[in-house]
Amino acid sequence: MREYLLTLCITAAVTYLLTGPVRKFAIVAGAMPEIRARDVHREPTPRLGGIAMFFGLCAGLLVADHLTNLNQVFETSNEPRALLSGAALIWLIGVLDDKFEIDALIKLGGQMIAAGVMVVQGLTILWLPIPGVGSVALTQWQGTLLTVALVVITINAVNFVDGLDGLAAGMVCIAATAFFLYAYRIWYSYGVEAAAPATLFSAILMGMCLGFLPHNMHPARIFMGDSGSMLIGLVLAAGAISVTGQVDPDALNLYVGSEKEAVHQTVPVYIPLLLPLTIIAVPAADLILAIVRRTWRGQSPFAADRGHLHHRLLEIGHSHSRAVLIMYFWSALIAFGALAYSVNSASMWIVLGVVFLSAIGLVLLLLPRFTPRTPRWMERFVPPRYRRRGAVTALAPEASTPASAADQPVPAGPGSRAPVASGVAGVNGATAIGARSRLADRRKAGSR
Repeated sequence: MREYLLTLCITAAVTYLLTGPVRKFAIVAGAMPEIRARDVHREPTPRLGGIAMFFGLCAGLLVADHLTNLNQVFETSNEPRALLSGAALIWLIGVLDDKFEIDALIKLGGQMIAAGVMVVQGLTILWLPIPGVGSVALTQWQGTLLTVALVVITINAVNFVDGLDGLAAGMVCIAATAFFLYAYRIWYSYGVEAAAPATLFSAILMGMCLGFLPHNMHPARIFMGDSGSMLIGLVLAAGAISVTGQVDPDALNLYVGSEKEAVHQTVPVYIPLLLPLTIIAVPAADLILAIVRRTWRGQSPFAADRGHLHHRLLEIGHSHSRAVLIMYFWSALIAFGALAYSVNSASMWIVLGVVFLSAIGLVLLLLPRFTPRTPRWMERFVPPRYRRRGAVTALAPEASTPASAADQPVPAGPGSRAPVASGVAGVNGATAIGARSRLADRRKAGSR
């Protein structure tokens, strides 16, 4: 465990220290696209944060190669080199997209080529554990197609959810944490050495996200861009492929009795079959909804819009930070719920706990829809927005007095905006999509 923690910390430190210089480089290189209609930020922000994350990945793999216990992963398996090759290719495509905005079909082709590079070097699905059946051996073509599909789906799921400050990095970090605990349990508790690469990939992925998050939290100073979102999506998919298609459930027979029971113990990771990681269920749901929504309107599945889950949270009335935290909550609930179920699938308390937390999450999700009524004796102790109108007037009698000449509103000139009063609908609450009087018109920033 100490070697994994050391690798995580070094990866996070390198990513964190390089993000600042990368931000300056992105500004000089002009990787600051104009604000689009679907964006929620108000000022042009540099991209190319994936450069720092990629060098953090390289640093993590380099350090792990020189550690005594983790060095065996590089000696007995070619998966770390396969990951580095695919990551370098997908990172290069992302950097070009952040700078020149290449076509979506070209990016899709690059994603498939990156997955093919990993398959050629041995990072592929060899067999598929199916609950109630056991391990089903796959042919070379079947394993290749399933591996490429998993990589492409995971990359685009993470890329689609990257719409708010700190959202993609935080959700992937939560998923990587749960996946690290699961893979480490298989590797350490059951002695399955084939799970060691997935454990290493998860630790490095956590370090990449943790090192980048301080620069990316709202208000973000730099965006990871496609160079970062596609990179962490590929690393997450590589861990899933490694532990799903490389770890044989027969290795668990000494502890659970039979192959079918061994597969049953790992159900939370192997279902659904096309997406073996339930821990990215939220980005996957957003991906599926986006594809259905765009194709239903006759648009391309890759056409950008403002219909993602995080956009809908903002429209409901959540602030930027609260929308991100709600997405964190649901990701952690699904990821760690699946992890707990894999540890003890016979416990009903786990299911009840997940249901209870889901109810809490639903209440938090719909909270802006409700206007709480505070008792009169508590109105002096709550913010003004929770008081009745009469109570607000009684508690602030000076508000009814005539305003002085200094407080009178100044007529707006031909080139200025009239000030917006506090409490106006559309300003307080969902401020991430509401108008702000202190900023220039968004149409001047290039939106349509």
